[in-house]
Parts: sequence; C-alpha cells; structure tokens
Amino acid sequence: MAEQSSLVRLQAEYDVELDWRGFELRPETPKGGILAEKLFPGRYDAMVARVEQVARMFGITTMRRRELMNNTRRAIALAEWARDQGKLHAFREAAMEAYWHRGENLEDEEVIGRVAEQAGLPARQALAAMDAPEYQARVDALRAEGNSLGVSGIPTVFVGNLRVVGAQPYEVYADAARRAGAKPRS
Repeated sequence: MAEQSSLVRLQAEYDVELDWRGFELRPETPKGGILAEKLFPGRYDAMVARVEQVARMFGITTMRRRELMNNTRRAIALAEWARDQGKLHAFREAAMEAYWHRGENLEDEEVIGRVAEQAGLPARQALAAMDAPEYQARVDALRAEGNSLGVSGIPTVFVGNLRVVGAQPYEVYADAARRAGAKPRS
C-alpha cells in the first residue's frame, strides 16, 4: 500500500516510531459487509480513483476495487492478538495483500486462517483470538481512542500533534515530521 511505502521511508529517513493501530471506523457495518456505494453515495468512484492514483505513484497496479466493504471488527481483534505474539507487522502485511491485492474477504474464516498462517501464526489459535473478550475489548478501546483523536479515515497518521488523513505521498508525511520537530536520521 502507498501509505506503507511512505511510512517505511519516513522511518528510515526521520527519527520517528511507527505504532500501527486498527480503528474500527464503521462498527455499524453488518457481518457480511455493505455495498461501498451505499456507504459513500455518489463519491465512491472518486475515492477509488484517488487511492489508485496514489498507489500508482508507488508502482502498485494490482489493487482490487472493493464493491463490498466488510465488517473489520474480528480482523482488528486478530491484529491485536498478532501484536501480542510479536507478529503484528507480518499479519498486517498478509491481511493487506489478501484484501487489497487478491480481493479476499477478511470475514471469511478460511481466508483469515490462511492469512494468519502466512504471518507465522497458528490458524486455530488465531480464529479463537478473534472472538476472545480481551481482544474484542481492545477493538472497543481503539475505537474510543480514535474517536477522541478525531480519526475519520484510514490511514490516519499522527506525527507529534499533527494529523495526516488518507494515503498520501511521502512528501506530505515528511513535511509533517519536520513541522513536528522530528530529526533526520544521519
């Protein structure tokens, strides 16, 4: 994804630390998902065009258009379990690849089990973790944190007290890092 490429570069070039957090933006999304056009009436095509434009800047040409927006609650809970296992980055990479590049449904237990295994996690334990009260509570806490910080889109990147919303070119993140006082790496 474009924001990942930009943020990986940002970490390499500036003294910043990255802490991925999953924010459930639309908890009302039913299991099984909802049509994207229903969520974003009259503007979904423009949103897709913008994401594709930014992705092309980074050489990403295999993104699948998502007509159905899935409920992400269980996937976010699983990401929190992966964090505890020291596999958040690997899980996140595998999940993004499955969702954006292959167009797979992260609500499907077969898909999410395979994604967990690709990240080096045991599928059976991963599937159990998605519904564990501890990780479901973390999803609620993350949503409350996101709401209190004004998170309205993903990704939302905080650099100091500055907020950057949406997949952005590297220069936008670098400018925020400089304005927040981050020092370039030597």
